[in-house]
Amino acid sequence: MLKFIVIGVALFLVYKLFIGDKKKKEMDEKKVQKDKVASGEMVKDPICGTYVDREGSIRVKEGEKVHTFCSYECRDKYLKQLNATTVNDDE
Repeated sequence: MLKFIVIGVALFLVYKLFIGDKKKKEMDEKKVQKDKVASGEMVKDPICGTYVDREGSIRVKEGEKVHTFCSYECRDKYLKQLNATTVNDDE
């Protein structure tokens, strides 16, 4: 019986070590992302608000301004909004 208790406690401690390590990694990743946002390496997607790399591959240039998107869906939504605004301005 004592052997099962010792094994149970050991498994619990190992579990807690892994969970603690996972939480630490998540916190470190959030800090890195926050630093990138502060330095300007990451920008906010104008549609969904997700932060993406400034040099991301999904971009739209509007005049002198370049918008970066997290997905093609967000880019398409932005283009629809842009076209709707342009059509309304022309009328």
